[in-house]
Amino acid sequence: MDGGILPLYPQTCQKAFFTYTNSADIRSWKVFTMELSFDNTEVAFAYKKDSELKHARWLLKTMHYSWFVAVGTRITPFLMKTGLPVHGMIRATIFKQFVGGETLEQTAEAGKLLSGYGVQVILDYGVEGKEGEENFDKTADEFIKVINYAATQTNIPFISIKVTGIARVGLLNTLNDAPRLRSGIHDHEDEQAEWERVRERMFRICAAAAEKGIGVLVDAEESWIQDPVDRLAIEMMEIFNKETPIVYNTIQLYRHDRLRFLKLSHQIARKDDFILAVKLVRGAYMEKERDRAMLMNYDSPIQQNKSFADGDYNAAINFCVDNIDTTAFIVASHNEYSNLFAAELLDTKGIPHNHPHVHFSQLYGMSDNITFNLAKAGYSVSKYLPFGPIREVIPYLMRRAQENSSVSGQTGRELTLINKELKRRKVG
Repeated sequence: MDGGILPLYPQTCQKAFFTYTNSADIRSWKVFTMELSFDNTEVAFAYKKDSELKHARWLLKTMHYSWFVAVGTRITPFLMKTGLPVHGMIRATIFKQFVGGETLEQTAEAGKLLSGYGVQVILDYGVEGKEGEENFDKTADEFIKVINYAATQTNIPFISIKVTGIARVGLLNTLNDAPRLRSGIHDHEDEQAEWERVRERMFRICAAAAEKGIGVLVDAEESWIQDPVDRLAIEMMEIFNKETPIVYNTIQLYRHDRLRFLKLSHQIARKDDFILAVKLVRGAYMEKERDRAMLMNYDSPIQQNKSFADGDYNAAINFCVDNIDTTAFIVASHNEYSNLFAAELLDTKGIPHNHPHVHFSQLYGMSDNITFNLAKAGYSVSKYLPFGPIREVIPYLMRRAQENSSVSGQTGRELTLINKELKRRKVG
């Protein structure tokens, strides 16, 4: 995710930022000022002890070295498979920073701590990459278990799911390339039956969520399997989002076609009379997408540069705010600019900070300056909290390490804020 570091106006102690949109590469600029600041480290880190801040500083300094992260992300999965005693080291370092616990029950401690500061939780069962119908059924059951647990808590409004947890990637690839028929699949009896089982799992998950009043966030996937995920999410929205948003699709705005897709999704929702619900992200598969497009000689779906991704992201926020009566959305971003832009739009239009169709979210272990300052200002905001056995969440942890290492300015910004708070507390 992007850092989005913005300057302070010393004379007013207000944030200044510029909003722009891309239209045939024409940019329009407007200056906003507002009281909300993401530089308040006392608010950002109030929930952390001195020792926890020092631990976070040490870990982020380590992850700042891209060569170290590159080596670590390659050998860690191997070491986990050898049976060597590395679990304790992982549990005490990167797992502690980015994961809520190994079991659903262990997330309660983190959830309770966050709740004390007005921060909610998005629970994510972080197990990935298992194939086979039996495993898909077990994963669906686990998602429902998470929903039932969330319903017993006061600060867990959403859970996150991956369709690749309940469907074979090869099937999704076939569906993605199939003609856009209502069935979404070629006339192949076995695959048709397999897809019906996927739909049945998805329906069970969403029905349980609707009964308990818990939102289901459907994660985005790579472009070559995304189309059936989109269609499945919209199909579930049509069933379950009639009166309140339950099912949310994820829109990756680093793809140049997703702003248009967002608007198309809204048209479908208006036509079929349901609430469109979306989670807005920039995206997670940029290098993989570009490499595959080059290898297979097709046009890359990724924006030509970061400014276009930023422009579409903020345009998506603007579109959702303009259609807030019929659209629920989550600003899931570590970009300070985009969070300030969304907050300012709500204020400008007189929309309550806790409007039921607006939510903000950042990953657990990252961007506390955004999360806790938004919560302090009365916005609905959450931490995305994964959980699962250490061995099973290694892919997620490796992505967090790579993200912190590769995103320009992200780790440096985090370290600057931590050092500022430690200095304010007068500890080394």
